[in-house]
Amino acid sequence: MKIIKIVFGVIVFFTLPTLLLFGYGYFKYNEPLPKGIEGPEANALAKKMLNVLNYDAYKQTQYIAWTFKKRHHYKWKKNENSCIVFWKNYKVAVDLTNNDNSKAYKNNILMHGEASKKAIDKAVTYFNNDSFWLVAPYKVFDPGTKRAVVHLPNNQKGLLVTYASGGTTPGDSYLWLFDENGKPKAYKMWTSILPINGLEASWSHWKTTATNAQLPTFHKLLFLGLELDITEVK
Repeated sequence: MKIIKIVFGVIVFFTLPTLLLFGYGYFKYNEPLPKGIEGPEANALAKKMLNVLNYDAYKQTQYIAWTFKKRHHYKWKKNENSCIVFWKNYKVAVDLTNNDNSKAYKNNILMHGEASKKAIDKAVTYFNNDSFWLVAPYKVFDPGTKRAVVHLPNNQKGLLVTYASGGTTPGDSYLWLFDENGKPKAYKMWTSILPINGLEASWSHWKTTATNAQLPTFHKLLFLGLELDITEVK
């Protein structure tokens, strides 16, 4: 009985603060998905963001390499729609057009069967998530997207983008917030993987690449205090 009490006490000690923090965050920050107005104004706001970020330069960029959170490394050939993904002792050459053509390696040895499929699936999931944190502003007109203007306090306007298809978690929505020049400074997220709706993440430390495209190198999830570093961008 004493051992049970000790175990129970340890569980409560470690879980209660987490539950209290989640409860505080949920009631303070959880927001319903805002209603916006689709149409020409929303498209114009999206195009303004693309112009500020030099979308033409991004379209002409054929290759992007980066490291996400010092864990996942990418060499993305945009012009070929393929990417080599590295993590731990894995290397996966992903064919983004047809995943069946992808190849996975562990310790530089070609993998086969179910182990290969799992590694490829994981690489695709990593790519979908980590590349979104890098190039999401350029994806506002992707197939399956919907755009809507949301009127915010102080006569500000936000751009609500919903991904009805594509990626790993279709159905997610993001509300872009802008600075005075129309450049993204943050977005709020309504996604299937986050337990709190409307969490805000900053978009900052923009880097102008050799091709003159602009890419962010830092994000902070404001409530959770999580920092997402994107390094070795080129």
